[in-house]
Amino acid sequence: MLDWLRRDPYHEPVIELGGKSLPIVIRRLDRARRLTMRLAPDGSEVRITVPPWTRTAEAIAFADSRRDWLARQLASLPVAEPLAHGAAFRFRGAVHILRHDPEAPRRPERNAGSIVVGGPETSLQSRLRRWLEGEAREHLAADLATYCARAEQAAPPLALSNARRRWGSCAPDGSIRINWRLIMAPDTVRRSVVAHEVAHLVHFDHSPAFHACLAGLFEGDIRAANRWLKAHGRELYLPFG
Repeated sequence: MLDWLRRDPYHEPVIELGGKSLPIVIRRLDRARRLTMRLAPDGSEVRITVPPWTRTAEAIAFADSRRDWLARQLASLPVAEPLAHGAAFRFRGAVHILRHDPEAPRRPERNAGSIVVGGPETSLQSRLRRWLEGEAREHLAADLATYCARAEQAAPPLALSNARRRWGSCAPDGSIRINWRLIMAPDTVRRSVVAHEVAHLVHFDHSPAFHACLAGLFEGDIRAANRWLKAHGRELYLPFG
């Protein structure tokens, strides 16, 4: 599961930054050899990865010692602005310009680097989001079918996620949820998340066997895909929150 293990929410550690209380979410990994830290894509929480023997108090102290760095990261988050005529946003990795034409069809249409949307301008953003979710469902369903066939697993029903803190998840019952915002990422990045969750149908952990399975399923460079999400994931939350 692409998620972050958390304590009881009523006892979740927090850090105060710029007048905001951010939860500290601690992930313990067998393969971790040191403490690492980053912000969630939307800046909603601090994520710390630690070796399994690390005490929670040590992880919290680690975050506190890097408070200035966290504050700079939080301040550098891109500012979300409502989508309007002339706005730029990503679709399948490429930057497109939103064009509003009252005489054009209400359903968005791609046209030479632009997305043209007709109808009233007041509902522009909601109609664009519905279109993107439809595109996400179509492409993610195809990705899921491809990787399940490679893994020799029955393809479970696909559910789109609106999560603010994860890109994908695989539940113990085999159900898979993928964040619809990945339709704005490059195809290889979107597909890497689907491949990751399908690998969990075979190995419900992050063991060496899981990573070997993922490497066999995914045709691209998984590390490059992860780097893209780390560098640009926050941008995918800007147009629609």
